[in-house]
Amino acid sequence: MEAALNKAKEIVSSSPVVVFSKTYCGYCKRVKDFLTQLGASYKVIELDTQNDGGDIQSALAEWTGQGTVPNVFIGGKHIGGCDAVMEKHKTDELVPLLNDVGAIANNFAHC
Repeated sequence: MEAALNKAKEIVSSSPVVVFSKTYCGYCKRVKDFLTQLGASYKVIELDTQNDGGDIQSALAEWTGQGTVPNVFIGGKHIGGCDAVMEKHKTDELVPLLNDVGAIANNFAHC
């Protein structure tokens, strides 16, 4: 478990935005599509295609208290799943978070 936890923490620290996902998960697809629409760059770890994906998911549950995917991190901070990401967007917190970590190129005007 410790190796999987270390790997998860290393992945999170190596990229400004990380989405732990599963290829067949509709909520994961929704978050990935949404981040893409916002123009955000992000790293995706598809746990169902990793040999140690189950271990990583268990380690994430221990670390964050969230055992489900998508499991989203921005700037090394745990954001949560699909609902949490959408809620951050509704309250105008998501885009500033993404901008703060350089995940969105500031090449569009805000309305």
